[in-house]
Amino acid sequence: MHHVDRAMTASVSVALCTYNGAAYIDEQLKSILDQTLLPSEIVVSDDGSTDGTPDRVAEIIEDWRTSHPGETLSVRILRNPAPLGVTANFEQALAACAGDLVALSDQDDSWSAGKLQRLVTEFARHPDLLLVHTDARIVDGRGAPTGERLLATLYVSPAEVAALHSGSGIRTLLRRNVVTGATVMLRRELVKASRPFPVSWVHDEWLAVVAAATGGIDLIEEPLIDYRQHGGNQIGATSLDTAGKIARLREPRTARNARLLARAEVLDQRAPGLSPAPTDEVLAAIRGKLAHERMRSALPAPRIGRVGPVLRAWRSGAYARFGLGLPDVARDLVQPV
Repeated sequence: MHHVDRAMTASVSVALCTYNGAAYIDEQLKSILDQTLLPSEIVVSDDGSTDGTPDRVAEIIEDWRTSHPGETLSVRILRNPAPLGVTANFEQALAACAGDLVALSDQDDSWSAGKLQRLVTEFARHPDLLLVHTDARIVDGRGAPTGERLLATLYVSPAEVAALHSGSGIRTLLRRNVVTGATVMLRRELVKASRPFPVSWVHDEWLAVVAAATGGIDLIEEPLIDYRQHGGNQIGATSLDTAGKIARLREPRTARNARLLARAEVLDQRAPGLSPAPTDEVLAAIRGKLAHERMRSALPAPRIGRVGPVLRAWRSGAYARFGLGLPDVARDLVQPV
């Protein structure tokens, strides 16, 4: 594999989080080591694996060093005696990275050879960018393509894509998350601005919303990774088909609404202190999101008592601005408490 000269580009770290990933780690790590632009650093944060994953990582790196004697690559393996969970483990990995740019990596995917080069070029072109995410090919447990793309699976609309490209991605992300961590590269400053990661948020959703609040997010619509979906995914592409939507109407609403409210509260608290500062318009939108989630969390248990507040919020446009529109209206009218 011919490597691009790293001296000409920003330094790149890879934050790779593992947990019992021995079945897949070879393929993912080899796809990182085979990049046309080799990263300067790989930080592996292992979340208490019991299947020898971190030892396997060390073996693969050792073999690679033997066969690439001229290459310089810093590798750190952090081993958590007890699991921290996905978000805290990624926060630990990201905090340990020294590169100007950091690519997030799951343990069970596989990267296109030109992925890092493509993303680094994007950051070089756009100095204000804080985070870029991409599309992905969905593959099954054996790595065979399913024929699906990640953004299509998430039903990302042309309007949502346009908002991400135009610097108003916060409008999309206040409705729902469309950013998948395994496809992300970010500037190290974003990690600093985002810490500590709130417990109510998943790491990729939090990093994305912080970046979008300051206007520094964009999407590359090319699939630059194979995103593996199997029974053991800690977080995966969720089912948004009709059966999934009907099942959601039967779920009790209490826990989900409490989580959405907690997320809106922490975003509202933290947004004014972000750097670069969000615009007044963005801060107003975040306050609007909080007001909407407060209304939803306060809806009474008897369904008849929900009709008035839900219809008022629907007419005001709040369900379209801060949620999924009609599906959320249906949820709030019929879900049990």
